[in-house]
Amino acid sequence: MTDIRRTILWVVFAFSLIMLWDNWQIHNGKPATFFPAPTASAPAGAPAAQADGVPAPTASASAAALAAGGAEAAAASERITLSTDVLRLTLDTRGGTVVRTELLDYAADNDRSQPVVLLQDTPEHSYLAQTGLIGGNYPTHKTVMQLQPGARTLQEGQDSLTVRLESPEMDGVKLVKTLTLRRGAYDIGVKHEIINTSGQSINPQLYLQLMRDNMPLDGGNAFYSTFTGPAFYSEASKYQKVEFADLDKGKATFEKNADNGYVAMVQHYFASAWLLAQGVERENFARKLDDKFYTAGMITSLGTIEPGQSKSEEARLFIGPQEEKMMESLAPGLELVKDYGMFTILAKPLYWLLDAIHDVLGNWGWAIVGLVLLLKIAFYWLNAKAYASMAKMKALGPRLQEMRERLKDKPQQMQQEMMRIYREEKVNPLGGCLPIMIQIPVFIALYWVLLSSVEIRQAPWILWITDLSAKDPLYILPVLMGLSSLLQVALNPVPPDPMQAKLMWLMPLMFSFMFFMFPAGLVLYWLTNNILSIAQQWVINVRMGVPPQFNHPFKKHPAPDSK
Repeated sequence: MTDIRRTILWVVFAFSLIMLWDNWQIHNGKPATFFPAPTASAPAGAPAAQADGVPAPTASASAAALAAGGAEAAAASERITLSTDVLRLTLDTRGGTVVRTELLDYAADNDRSQPVVLLQDTPEHSYLAQTGLIGGNYPTHKTVMQLQPGARTLQEGQDSLTVRLESPEMDGVKLVKTLTLRRGAYDIGVKHEIINTSGQSINPQLYLQLMRDNMPLDGGNAFYSTFTGPAFYSEASKYQKVEFADLDKGKATFEKNADNGYVAMVQHYFASAWLLAQGVERENFARKLDDKFYTAGMITSLGTIEPGQSKSEEARLFIGPQEEKMMESLAPGLELVKDYGMFTILAKPLYWLLDAIHDVLGNWGWAIVGLVLLLKIAFYWLNAKAYASMAKMKALGPRLQEMRERLKDKPQQMQQEMMRIYREEKVNPLGGCLPIMIQIPVFIALYWVLLSSVEIRQAPWILWITDLSAKDPLYILPVLMGLSSLLQVALNPVPPDPMQAKLMWLMPLMFSFMFFMFPAGLVLYWLTNNILSIAQQWVINVRMGVPPQFNHPFKKHPAPDSK
């Protein structure tokens, strides 16, 4: 009979890694394993809006109309730059489209002297925020608008900056777009005023969309990936990610109609989102435009506007970092773009605790160490039971080894003798499994907290670790983590099966190799956990009269005298 307890622990460990890998695949745009039942949406070839009126109220038809744009002739446009203390934003007067955003408080990965660029319009990458009207030959995101005079930079002592653009009249309809940027804010107020100068009533619809390509982000890592793509939130269906691959196939699952929520475009650490007021009916859509461009957005009906009348609709455009507390204050559910996956219920309180520790220590590296220490204290008695069970098993090791050698040709008698020894010594071979299994979801949730938190991005720890979100440049932490993993194996009882014993040494080496490419903050978390586990196991072994001995798979215990 092999060492059942160790086998189960390795199965649990392997299952945890499978769960992590599955989440990496989901975040990387691969098909989901646990939620594989999407419903088909309209195919990419959905018909465009009717030329003589409002399009059929389906996301596919509306989206096709958006892709087609208006019938307006090509006209020259200009690009203007607006600046606040945290944002530098570039507008194209063609549709008032946001074509570039620089987050001034966040340095780029490749050149820290430059800010992070989120939205942009270059030959290499396109990511835009667009709005316009459908339902007739009305102003769209392709209509050149006239910028009205005014300031373009937020001055000292000012709390807000307002910019106004006006479209030409099209079929007796004029669109006035007013953007309001506020000091210290990443959400931009976008007011759309629709003026009916025609002699008949109109029924336009307003669309708000985010368009981007599917190019991978710079600085990616083959060993971990995060989700990039559209996401929707509503009170009915909560947070729903939409994979680019599902849009390619013409099937994606998300709430199509709602009177609350938002539509977002998500990537690692940063996001953009269109927000309408609660209670405003909207129709969500997402579709593929061509080989590499995708759009996601919402359409809301403005109702009937009589001749000479006007109607306004307020919206907000969020473009910024996934700072959890800030996003919670902006809109219900917006913080969910910081995606913890299935471990959200555990990850959110862990992030809260990590943030509270950082407020005290002032360093994210030491906050990680402090959080692991607090978790170790919280799980101390569970760990103590597991390590006590290991210590008892280790003390019985030579006796069990001798018994196996003596009864190796009598497997049934060997099993009976083993059970007798366990009963006499009051040892439960499975005693260390449950405490460890209870902790696994907590530590996986903490893993996702460290991977997802923009606060840890480019945060220094000590000496050579200047960025906890990047790999250790000297590979010191991964080497120490690998050595600590081997030390843990050495302190545990040696399984009787030689192949199993060698596997116990090989698996930590295999998984330690991955940590050479992991962010330093994640490696610090695992290393701290290993060191504290070794210390606790060492103390418990000594207290139980089982002095620590360093085992290896080739070590043979001297056979004691048989009784």
